[in-house]
Amino acid sequence: MVELSLRVPKDAVEPVSDTLIEELDALSVSVEDAETSPGEALFGEPGMSLAGIGWRHSSLKAMFSNESVAIGAATSLLARDNAADITVESINPVAEQDWLRLTQSQFLPVEITPNFWVVPSWHTPPSAAKYVIRLDPGLAFGTGTHPTTRMCLRWIAHQAETSSLACKSVLDYGCGSGILAIAAAMFGAGVVDAVDIDPVAVDVAQVNALANGVSVQATLPGLAHGGYSLVLANILAAPLKLLAPVLSAHVLPGGSLVLAGVLARQATELQTAYARWLQLEIGDREDEWILLTAHRRT
Repeated sequence: MVELSLRVPKDAVEPVSDTLIEELDALSVSVEDAETSPGEALFGEPGMSLAGIGWRHSSLKAMFSNESVAIGAATSLLARDNAADITVESINPVAEQDWLRLTQSQFLPVEITPNFWVVPSWHTPPSAAKYVIRLDPGLAFGTGTHPTTRMCLRWIAHQAETSSLACKSVLDYGCGSGILAIAAAMFGAGVVDAVDIDPVAVDVAQVNALANGVSVQATLPGLAHGGYSLVLANILAAPLKLLAPVLSAHVLPGGSLVLAGVLARQATELQTAYARWLQLEIGDREDEWILLTAHRRT
């Protein structure tokens, strides 16, 4: 890959960019102000317009497959009648990057508890990990990196330690990647339903469950019915408030409700929204986020 850098007057930026892409085989073109540094503030006298201060000239950086194509493009541009104010600043090779490896390096195994981890497929699980969810970043929310997801997963793990999830039914409402449903199934839940309004998330959750060797039924919300021993919803405060009667109705006597996606300052409004059906309490905190839980008496 080779980068061709051009200094171009303001009025020529758009036509030159179009020419580079449409006629001269540029793979991409980016534009920067040639006369100020990135983030530099522009100042003028009171009442003075700033329109003429910035962007009088632009630096166009065009990417080409090789040096020969880049030189040919620069030569063609400079030979044109309207090229008097266009200057070639540099033609430099660009180091190849393994973008896949670079992206993967940003996602590391996530510790939920000392023996419970969420691990991307390209990493080896830690030796202390007894429970491992294999999950890669994808099209749906939920990889274990966000505090709301971690708090839900910690709650599930603690529940499994203190009172067995075996034979219990679980509903993951707004499942995203299906990570909470997968955790519940992994810790022994008998029936696990995962629902989401996004059909893509439903498909992703089903694929992730199969990849982790657990049984999860992923569907659209309208297909979830009846009561569950545990209802999980990691969404946001506004939809959680609207869903208060729906989610509460899914909790069986003796069952639990776990809500996440709630900021600490939103606790009271959520507790008020659910007060008619269940008494919400703060079960966990991480950064500015909280976990709200409730138990329905038998």
